[in-house]
Amino acid sequence: MKNLCLFSILFVFLVLRTFAQERPRDKGIIFGVLPTGSQNAITDVSGVKVGHFTKIEGDNIRTGVTAILPHGGNIFQQKVPAAVFVGNGFGKLAGTTQIQELGNIESPVILTNTLSVAAGIEGAVRYSLEQKGNENVQSVNAVVGETNDGYLNDIRGMHISPADVMEAIQSAESGKVDEGNVGAGTGTVCFGWKGGIGTSSRKLPKNLGGYTVGVLVQTNFGGNLQIDGVSVGEKMGRYPFRDAMEKSDGSCMIVVATDAPVVDRNLERMAKRAMMGLAKTGGIASNGSGDYVIAFSTAEGLRIPYAAEHGTLETAEYVRNDDMSSLFMAVIEATEEAIINSLFAAQSMEGREGHRVEQMPIDQVMNLMEQN
Repeated sequence: MKNLCLFSILFVFLVLRTFAQERPRDKGIIFGVLPTGSQNAITDVSGVKVGHFTKIEGDNIRTGVTAILPHGGNIFQQKVPAAVFVGNGFGKLAGTTQIQELGNIESPVILTNTLSVAAGIEGAVRYSLEQKGNENVQSVNAVVGETNDGYLNDIRGMHISPADVMEAIQSAESGKVDEGNVGAGTGTVCFGWKGGIGTSSRKLPKNLGGYTVGVLVQTNFGGNLQIDGVSVGEKMGRYPFRDAMEKSDGSCMIVVATDAPVVDRNLERMAKRAMMGLAKTGGIASNGSGDYVIAFSTAEGLRIPYAAEHGTLETAEYVRNDDMSSLFMAVIEATEEAIINSLFAAQSMEGREGHRVEQMPIDQVMNLMEQN
């Protein structure tokens, strides 16, 4: 009987968790026209892995780390083309200048909270130095982004350690990506509701190259929430500047991955389009919002080896400017859906000093969607 009770409790927990993780697409909300990949996640881009470290302790610690690996090999030895676009620069994104200068990434991409960027750098560097083949490496450009989870999390306690960052990296897997209150999204708030991690992907048809684009977001920003064109925020009375005292600050980190052979210049153009996806959800990139996009290509033909003979010329095939538009569209659609996915997956949370943030009332949202 005791085992039966335990089984029943576990079953109820799993059912509730599954229900809470139901995505908009499962409820008939379709964003855009392009099909998704099999997981509808950034990991649909071949080789990409995602790992989370979630830290929920006591009444005040609600934070974590999310690591995105462009491929499963030695990233420092086989760098990938990359670019950064700054939608609004009120934030702390480490490693940007080298990406802008050289057009590549040589470490996992780490997301965490604002005051844990230093721990993120140390964790990513230590991970890189420990990789076989990197025994003589003396410089690593760690890429670490953040949003401020200080409403729910004791951010001043700086509870993330380099070891936590390494754990997130080492746990990274392909396949399904957990969303909502996990990793770097554990303590975030979005559009006044509980935010978190969200992800989505798009698969281009063969006549457009058959490429995959994946997006992962850490949502912690505000605005007038729009879902598939419906002004949900306005209809629910949750939008900024209803009076002179209200504002809409916060941040959003966006990571874009593709297997298309795209060089850094056009990756930056793709990154710019991610902000258009954010705008479609009602985000306004407010004065106090750090909105950054990191984009990279996993195409093996564009890998940049750390050790190469001096004097040799690089030769590579890559997508022409005239063929970029379908990739732009894929980024916009996947970013919009990833952000809304983060809201659907997130659950209500209580944290620092008794602060509580409710999950978005999905049934009420669906009623509004059905009325339009």
